[in-house]
Amino acid sequence: MDNEIQLISDGDGLAVIGNPRDVEGFLASNRLLSLSEDLGPPRLGPALRTGAAVARAGSEMAANSGRWVKLTEESAGAIKKFGLRESSKTGLSTGVIKGNKGQIGGYVEFVKGPGALLTNPAMLAGAAGIMAQLARQHEMNEIKSYLATIDEKIDDVIHRQSDAELARVIGTGLDIQSAMIVRKRTGRVDEHTWSTVQGRTHTITDALGWALLRLGALAERMENTTTIGDLAKVAEAAESQARELLAVLARCFELQDALDVLRLDRVLDASPDELDGHRLALNAVRQDRRERISRETEHLMARLDAAAGTANSKVLLHSTTSRAVVGSINRVGSAVDDFHRPLGIECGRRSLEATRWWDAARDPRQLKTAAAEAVPKALAAASVAGAAGLGVLVALAKKGDEESE
Repeated sequence: MDNEIQLISDGDGLAVIGNPRDVEGFLASNRLLSLSEDLGPPRLGPALRTGAAVARAGSEMAANSGRWVKLTEESAGAIKKFGLRESSKTGLSTGVIKGNKGQIGGYVEFVKGPGALLTNPAMLAGAAGIMAQLARQHEMNEIKSYLATIDEKIDDVIHRQSDAELARVIGTGLDIQSAMIVRKRTGRVDEHTWSTVQGRTHTITDALGWALLRLGALAERMENTTTIGDLAKVAEAAESQARELLAVLARCFELQDALDVLRLDRVLDASPDELDGHRLALNAVRQDRRERISRETEHLMARLDAAAGTANSKVLLHSTTSRAVVGSINRVGSAVDDFHRPLGIECGRRSLEATRWWDAARDPRQLKTAAAEAVPKALAAASVAGAAGLGVLVALAKKGDEESE
């Protein structure tokens, strides 16, 4: 396979396999080398034990190396030009690139021909399984970095929540961490190790569902609050509540990623022929989980943005409070974006502008809203304070009506 490299993409990452010099040359020419990590033959060890045909492919692989790159918008664009072929059965896109002899990185032709790895289903499934694990581990590292930015340790946040069952997430995390250490030390997940964590899935999904329900309740509370004073209180409370709930969701996602890594290792070790099916099923579940979280956070921000609109419509009489509401909502929006980023959820929200008092004073709708709120209060006080200022408020309302026509 001189001057030939094999490419595999599963939508989350790209594996580049071939002669070490050619692999590095290809990645360097596409500005991906610094973003890649090793995907050498040792990672494929369990897959090489599944039969003579695979062993033959494994011996050929031994002379080669591989590297893996997390697909981002930039790296995905770098490989799109090669037109990899996608398999509807495996969900993988594959291809072979050949270069001119003697030229490092001189890849000039895309070849849809066979390769030792690409034409061996067991080896391809093993490589795809390892790529899925690398994607999960990359995401786990991103989530750890996100959780490190919050003011308190995630275990303290979980302890503070009102649901006692949520505390079980802490013990689940300890068990999963222990299993990951065993995996790292031994290179496999044996039956005993897997038995310590396989029943923990319900704890994670229950906690995730609880946090999503609390986010929904927070959105509903914002939607049902209309007075500007109450909006300010609810928006301020939403800052800390949303941050804590998002941290719980992130921790659940991290633990589920770790469980997926362990499960794929266990299947590769015990039932390698079933690896592809498990990988595809776990990918589907992971995508569904991401979409559910995205829907709930988008729903929350829609309700919060509507509340900001209400606050911005009442600036004349409540300028300070209105600014406080908009500020709180923007901080929640920033927290949601920070949470979305490690999960690969698109962050497209823009911060809202608080309406300035002088701009509100020139807006007929603001004048009308202010008059509608102030007149009833003035009428209630007229018997005590007289009606001297009432004419001004009535004129203000009339002015709003005339300018809005």
